[in-house]
Amino acid sequence: MLSRKEFIQALFLTSFLSACAENSSAPRGERLTIGVVSYTNGNQTLKQYASFQKYLAEQAQTFVEVDPAFNENRALERIRSRAWSLVFADPGLAAIAIQEAQYQPLFSLEGLANLRSMIVVRKDSPLKSLRDLTGKSVVLGLPGSATGYYIPLFNLYGLTLAELSFAATPKIGLEQVISGRAAAAALSQQELESSEVGSDLRILFADSHFIPPGVLLLGPDVERNREQQIRQILKEIPETITRTVGYLPNSLPPDYSYMFAVVKRVRLIFPDVPDPIRLKPARLYSQENKQTKSPLPGAMA
Repeated sequence: MLSRKEFIQALFLTSFLSACAENSSAPRGERLTIGVVSYTNGNQTLKQYASFQKYLAEQAQTFVEVDPAFNENRALERIRSRAWSLVFADPGLAAIAIQEAQYQPLFSLEGLANLRSMIVVRKDSPLKSLRDLTGKSVVLGLPGSATGYYIPLFNLYGLTLAELSFAATPKIGLEQVISGRAAAAALSQQELESSEVGSDLRILFADSHFIPPGVLLLGPDVERNREQQIRQILKEIPETITRTVGYLPNSLPPDYSYMFAVVKRVRLIFPDVPDPIRLKPARLYSQENKQTKSPLPGAMA
């Protein structure tokens, strides 16, 4: 929650940037809304995107606002309602936006290249394969993470776990495995290699696919003539600004074929972000199949 000081700062910053846009010759009511998922406070997000917002407003001669979503569910709501004109989207969210809401990929976002998803166990664990996780406790990353959430669920499809939980950071997930509170945890290969406890763990399963970077998306309700203008502005924007918001104006959109398949299967299990209270046990198969089986007390329905 924002402090009073942070709220006032964020309000002032938004008002200032809005005033810059409103002084343009844009028709009343016309606007561009920038969507971004932010796990920090609103003031930090507004500051990060302030120069991008101001530049776009000046060049497009229209009102531009930044609309942070502070969790994956909120972001999905905004995408489904087509409320965002531009979206800085991680791979999982981008796949949903492209497939379900007709958003167009424009440019790749900056990020680590060649990310792969791993599921790890303690070095002394008797588990040998993913099937051995049946009836065990598994900890994933936060909903929305490609390496910690979408890819692991894709590979765990069809299993019934004793418990499925979500860790705020890879370090927390690995600590749960080391302590024995969870049998396995999901994270990226890079996160495992940089972990202080990596030597006490072993890889149970490694997904063979490299995860594409996130994407800067264009909303389906942006008018055609405005669309071409925005594309050109985003290509010519100063490098100092693109580095701040993290996209590559000279890049092509990445291949999302695998992510489309991953998200489609995961959404059979969880059409929306799951409720952690209902994940003990966790039945990782489609909603239709769940309805044909007699649920156990506390099981997902």
